[in-house]
Amino acid sequence: MSGPQDDLQPLVDAIRACSACAHKLPLGPRPVLHVSPRARLLIASQAPGTRVHETGISFNDASGDRLRTWLGMSREEFYDTDRVALVPMAFCYPGVLPKGGDRPPPPECAALWRDRLLARLPAIRLTLLVGSYAQNHVLGKGPVFDRTLNFQQFLPDYFPLPHPSWRTGQWERATPAFGQVVLPALRHEIDRALNG
Repeated sequence: MSGPQDDLQPLVDAIRACSACAHKLPLGPRPVLHVSPRARLLIASQAPGTRVHETGISFNDASGDRLRTWLGMSREEFYDTDRVALVPMAFCYPGVLPKGGDRPPPPECAALWRDRLLARLPAIRLTLLVGSYAQNHVLGKGPVFDRTLNFQQFLPDYFPLPHPSWRTGQWERATPAFGQVVLPALRHEIDRALNG
């Protein structure tokens, strides 16, 4: 009888070999994800940036440092796939827009892989929806920062967060409730998911 790991690994191998969007990827395909059937926390994000593409490690950049600070997690805890799954909306670096900023995650990626992958992560107890693309995919279109401040309405399954880019820093500094209310609640929910 096969278990989740038996079902998951062939799918992960297929995702890592995917070239469906190769024609639109400026650096070519390099799918990046970190999963285990034992993971209890899912971090759903946008798409890899250039540094993640180069290293093959999700959130291996300044935005990852900011996110780990928000979560109250060390790098070791963050990359422990037996506890944390890192699954972006698209697995490959999408390139930059003409006026700057990363291109949106190609929607074909989620359509091809996302539901099949999540079905093989049976232990997930909490999903962090990091940024507008992850939030809109799961919750429908809506304002990222408002959802973040009204996180209670999405519990116990989801916790919306802004993308932890440098652009979010100004909003974070101007919004004391993020540090005083949202982050303590976020860390509490993460502890519940991982250790409860």
